[in-house]
Amino acid sequence: MALQPWRVGKIIRIQDETSDTRRFWFEVPEVDLFDFQPGQFVTLDLPIHEKPNKRWRSYSISSWPNETNVFELVIVLDKTGAGTPYLFDQISVGSEISFRGPQGVFTLKEPLDKDIFMICTGTGIAPFRSMIHHIKNNHFPHKNIYLIFGCRTKSSLLYYEELKKIQEELPGFYYIPTLSREQWDGNTGYVHAIYESLCRERNPANFFLCGWKGMIDDAKKTILEMGYDKKDIHLEIYG
Repeated sequence: MALQPWRVGKIIRIQDETSDTRRFWFEVPEVDLFDFQPGQFVTLDLPIHEKPNKRWRSYSISSWPNETNVFELVIVLDKTGAGTPYLFDQISVGSEISFRGPQGVFTLKEPLDKDIFMICTGTGIAPFRSMIHHIKNNHFPHKNIYLIFGCRTKSSLLYYEELKKIQEELPGFYYIPTLSREQWDGNTGYVHAIYESLCRERNPANFFLCGWKGMIDDAKKTILEMGYDKKDIHLEIYG
C-alpha cells in the first residue's frame, strides 16, 4: 500500500461524547473528496516532541465514506500521556493539524459470506461504526453481524442510541453492549462470554478485534481454543 502524503486537516467541529471522550471532525481543504476504506486510520503529527516518531498518534476513522472531504475521530483522554491532553486542551474549532492517511488493512473483504463478530472495547468501536454504516448505506449482502462492545459503565458507551437505531434498521445486525462494572438492563461482564455463547455451533465466522492489547490477546486465545483458525481473526491493537 502506497504511503499517503502529509496533509493539513482543519478542525471544524468538536463534541463531547462522554466525560472523557471527544469527537473531532476534520476537513481536508486541499481535496474535494477524502476517500478511505472503513476500518482504516490516520496518523496525526502533534507538536508535543522534537522527534517525529514521538509526535505521531494514530486513530481509527469513526465516520464512513460519504463523498466529502470531512472525517471524524473519537478520542479518549489519557491524562498520563502527551498526545490526548494536547488535543483536549490546545485544540479548538479552526485549529489545523498535520496528518497522514488513510492507512491500514483492518477492513472488510467482500463477499461478506460468513458471520462477522466485531469485538471491541472503548474507542475500539470506531472502525466498526464506520463499517456498519457503510454496509447499511450501500446495502451490501451479509450474514449475521454481531457488534460486541465492552465498557465499564453505561455512561462510557459510545454511540449508544445511534447503534441501537441501526440495529432496528439493518436486518442481521446485532448490537450487544456489555458492562463490566455496572448492573443495568443489558448484558454484564466481559465480551468473551458473549461471543463464546454465540459460537457454540462453530458456524463459519470472521472475528475482528479492536481495542486494548489485553482484551485482544485474551480474545485471540479464546477464539483459537474454540476451534477457529488464525486466518479467521483480524486485529487492530490500541496502545
